[in-house]
Amino acid sequence: MTPCPAWPGGSVAEVTGAALASWRDVELGAPELARLGTARLDSARVALLGTLRRDGSPRISPIEPCIAEGQLLIGAMTWSAKAGDLRRDPRYALHSAVTGPDSGQGELKLSGPAMEADQDLRTAAVGAWWLAWAPGKAVVFTLHIRQALFVDWDINRGLMTVHRWSPASGYAVASRPYP
Repeated sequence: MTPCPAWPGGSVAEVTGAALASWRDVELGAPELARLGTARLDSARVALLGTLRRDGSPRISPIEPCIAEGQLLIGAMTWSAKAGDLRRDPRYALHSAVTGPDSGQGELKLSGPAMEADQDLRTAAVGAWWLAWAPGKAVVFTLHIRQALFVDWDINRGLMTVHRWSPASGYAVASRPYP
């Protein structure tokens, strides 16, 4: 993930009064989940984004997420299928990259609506790949969060810990043995 400057402000949900939670809301409502998720995104630097095609079937695309001003951002070429998908139907699912079945790497899973970011937010993402492209060539989306989940795998002890957060339900942690 591209490192971006921190933002001292509040959340989209606070500003709009809507149920559009931001990454900042995850940081405030579930700091451990946000810490684990940020570390996973920083480590992999690539995640998988699920969108919906016009016919309703799923599409998976690799993306390079970036956190700027308390928002989780992704970029896409304006002509890309994923940009078209998100403009038509803003629902997404994001899953952090995992390199192997027994790697023990945690899994960040997010879902919610995506919205096009404004120019100020686009340029706040210092080091993001889309800054090299004109706004007409690359579009930036803010991923609002309806649900955040982090699965932490303790391979040695055979323990799976699930950190879960949503604006409606708050934060919860549960562990169980596996398989």
